Amino acid sequence: MIAVDPSDTNPHPARTLVMGVVNVTPNSFSDGGMWADPEVAIRHARDLVAQGADIIDVGGESTRPGAARTFEDEELHRVLPVVKALASDGVTVSVDTMRSSVAEAVVEAGARIVNDVSGGKADPEILNVVAGTGVDYVLMHWRGQSATMQGLIHYEDVVADVISEISQQVDAAQTAGIERERIIVDPGIGFSKTTEQNWQLIDAADVFQKEFKDLRVVWGVSRKRFLGELLADNGQDRPALERDAGTMALSTYFALHHAWCVRTHEVRANRDAMETIARVLA
Repeated sequence: MIAVDPSDTNPHPARTLVMGVVNVTPNSFSDGGMWADPEVAIRHARDLVAQGADIIDVGGESTRPGAARTFEDEELHRVLPVVKALASDGVTVSVDTMRSSVAEAVVEAGARIVNDVSGGKADPEILNVVAGTGVDYVLMHWRGQSATMQGLIHYEDVVADVISEISQQVDAAQTAGIERERIIVDPGIGFSKTTEQNWQLIDAADVFQKEFKDLRVVWGVSRKRFLGELLADNGQDRPALERDAGTMALSTYFALHHAWCVRTHEVRANRDAMETIARVLA
């Protein structure tokens, strides 16, 4: 097995890392609240680590299209027990949040990465919080909240526009005091994008690696709707829990394009694929 340190800021590691997703929410699109109970979520996260996850990404607020926002107190109630337990195990914990208050609390509890799907746009204070903590920051391309984001899909050139908009937020993060080497970028597949636009971004994986060559790039495509559409059976979208093979195929593709990390709900097969591609590219 090829060992990679998740704290290494090298944008081109020997192996693409695997970020295992743990949604501590009752309304996740991908698993329907299977891990909503914190104790169940902790056991599941530990299982993902045993399967080979390099990072565990804990989320307490669903960001699926159309989802209403979770109250701040509820988000904290959901994620803090999980973060504390995993951090005490020595796990590299990422927390998926758009709130500066939540970011501050989870870092204090032991999280080492703040994964902000809004890229600092939902709560600009989050940039100052992250700058003050020194943890890594995932900055995703984002145009609006879940309730409205699918109405924000006009692009002149989706690849060029997404790169430009991410670059503006990278500049904002650096202005706030986040060192460039602590910034990780995410093209935001499924957020304010049509199915065709998602595929155009995926086709441009090498362009993202070139444009952000000194930054780490993470791709999050796991179980998303565009895969359900691609793999439809008799006109019916493939259910989310049956999209893992398609997810692994894209993880392999991203590894071939030297992505820093892939974010996925199913870990073992994706970790095996990352190990195999690393050997092919060695």
